[in-house]
Amino acid sequence: MDLKDIQNLIKFVAKSGASEVKLEMEDIKITIKTGSDPEATTVQYAPIATQMPQVMAPSAESRSQIEAPAPAAPKADDNSKYITIKSPIIGTFYRKPSPDKPLFVEVGQTISEGDVLCIIEAMKLFNEIESEVSGKVVKILVDDSSPVEFDQPLFLVDPS
Repeated sequence: MDLKDIQNLIKFVAKSGASEVKLEMEDIKITIKTGSDPEATTVQYAPIATQMPQVMAPSAESRSQIEAPAPAAPKADDNSKYITIKSPIIGTFYRKPSPDKPLFVEVGQTISEGDVLCIIEAMKLFNEIESEVSGKVVKILVDDSSPVEFDQPLFLVDPS
């Protein structure tokens, strides 16, 4: 596991709201503890062979990468009247149930609460993502068969 993987794990844990995550693999042991303050994130990393924990906090550069949704701010103004439907899990985004079936939703289509919008595959499990709002699909923000992150925007819906 390299530093970039650890930074992505820290980012995921911070977004998930978990207060503590422990990960043990063949050669390493990682413990991530978060507080309400982003500066209070503590990471312990120890190779299993030595069992000497090293405490690392994200550097200023990695914190700026983790907290980097600043470029999305101008878009938020244009789309502030829309509801954003976000991915509840990490996985692969699919717009249709199988290659020979029609799309779940298209831009301009009216949806209601409980309608299936897409499927996200995670670890060979296909999870149907249902709408929590009613409205009109304004924009689909992810391409079919693309990987998605936790809390990544998938659809913009106009509730009016």
